Amino acid sequence: MAEFTIETYDRNAVVDITRQVNAHIPATVRSGVCHVFCPHTTAGLTVNENADPNVKIDIMAKLAAMIPHEESYYRHNEGNSDAHLKATLVGMSLTLPVREGRLALGTWQGVYFCEFDGPRTRHVQVCWQDADY
Repeated sequence: MAEFTIETYDRNAVVDITRQVNAHIPATVRSGVCHVFCPHTTAGLTVNENADPNVKIDIMAKLAAMIPHEESYYRHNEGNSDAHLKATLVGMSLTLPVREGRLALGTWQGVYFCEFDGPRTRHVQVCWQDADY
């Protein structure tokens, strides 16, 4: 297993981490699966389009409209209930195929870390299973 750190600079952000995940897959893993996990309750992971930056903006705008930050809605009194709900919807782990030592993503796909309660220092864990093992 490997781990890397992400620094976020805004309360809400979508950060492309495809390169970091690929960098942590050993070259010896020719085919198999890669598990990516976010050990935080107010952040998540997703796979989505990485060609048009407006997709990230649209995702965050729709989540904000569906789950507003306004504190009067929530019983949790830390001021970040919306972040917990957004992270639950997005999810905290991914299982992705590996081919020729890299993530086998679609042409337009990227792996994204979604920050909902920043700015913060975050961690992402990566582990893999070689299909030839």
